[in-house]
Amino acid sequence: MSAASREPLVIDAELLERFGGRGPRYTSYPTADRFDERVDADRYGRALLERADRRGESLGLYVHIPFCRVICYYCACNKIGTKHVEQSTPYLEALRREMTLVTDRTGRGQTVRHLHFGGGTPTFMPDAELGQLFDSMREHFEFADDGEYSIEVDPRTVGPQRIRALRDLGLNRISLGVQDFDPTVQAAVNRIQSYEQTVALIEAARDSGFRSINVDLIYGLPKQNPESFRETLRKTIAAAPDRIALYHYAHLPTLFKPQRRISEADLPSSEAKARMFETAVSMFEAAGYLHLGLDHFAHENDELAIAQREGRLHRNFQGYCSHDSGDLIALGVSAISSVGDVYAQNDKVLDGYYRRIERGELPIVRGIALDEDDFIRRDAIQSLMCDFSLRWDALDARRGIDSRTRLADAQAALAPLVEAGAVRVDESGIDVLPRGRLLVRAVAMAFDRHLAERAAGGVGYSRIA
Repeated sequence: MSAASREPLVIDAELLERFGGRGPRYTSYPTADRFDERVDADRYGRALLERADRRGESLGLYVHIPFCRVICYYCACNKIGTKHVEQSTPYLEALRREMTLVTDRTGRGQTVRHLHFGGGTPTFMPDAELGQLFDSMREHFEFADDGEYSIEVDPRTVGPQRIRALRDLGLNRISLGVQDFDPTVQAAVNRIQSYEQTVALIEAARDSGFRSINVDLIYGLPKQNPESFRETLRKTIAAAPDRIALYHYAHLPTLFKPQRRISEADLPSSEAKARMFETAVSMFEAAGYLHLGLDHFAHENDELAIAQREGRLHRNFQGYCSHDSGDLIALGVSAISSVGDVYAQNDKVLDGYYRRIERGELPIVRGIALDEDDFIRRDAIQSLMCDFSLRWDALDARRGIDSRTRLADAQAALAPLVEAGAVRVDESGIDVLPRGRLLVRAVAMAFDRHLAERAAGGVGYSRIA
């Protein structure tokens, strides 16, 4: 890992203003807006059959639970608002059948080293159904003793006893949605939860033996201001989670219907948001949290911070992880799999997902097949997003190429960032310097050959900074 990535983050407002437009988050490359119908159930099925011959390679699972009892106005996730808990019962059956469709091709018993439950609200499912789901997963897959198994939790839907039940299922990492502790902000986004509620769950998770606890915060929400957000930051640090995700709210009401309930007049100014972020970085660093990249921070003793120091941090659709999760099999409505040379997305509409499962089909509606150039650029972007550096010799050895020559177009595209002092390019590779780290998405965009094929303007992307 480069020395630059170990130095403290530098916030350069002029640089962020110049280069901080809109761009992809690069949880994958190519990004999901490049998916189309040419990757269908048959194409994904062939990728799963090929996976059968790679049983020894790392495998991750993602399970999407789309239901929420209450819709938060800021949310941009694929979710279904309902108070009818019984809706999870047919969904559980569909997940079981999808697992069978998958393992009919891969063979049962492949070893899973990463598992993530996302949503929606994964804890919408009652404990009994979550237990049945785990039983089904164990029938289809083996789970490594040292694996990373995580779940996203809405503190409004669980108590300490349920936290212990989740740990008993085998989960060992937990992420709590908070966003902001200020009651005025909570009312503006339709998410009311007390600080005491959240702290009780963090303590229960720690007492139950969860190996890592994450808290999600969002800055840029309606009614927020730098002073009130400082108090949210203080309370978060006092609760001492192992990891903190600090997301920038992207107001895109034309794309996400719940956001239409938010008045744009209530949103903080760009100057106020910049102050919130700068305050957060300062307070996190003083409390021993390191900036991993993008909007993620981890305590210096957390395994993600250790993984970054040791050069083995990775990134996938669920964010940063301490080991390469390899292929990812994703289950449930809208979920995206990455298997071999294919990204494949399930039907985003629940009824459509159910119909495909009932017909005995893999519920794939779109995706993309990666070519050699995609893999090379994916490796380069992964290295930059995780380590803030790219070494030519490592990429050459991995892909059997002359990467400096192969990626000459990216180096040329980086010239303005190099001139501005955000990036260094030399004979050994590329380093994102401390004042350029918040612009790492812009650095990654230089490697994205698909961007030129899209309409200009970055419509649908969030701001880089």
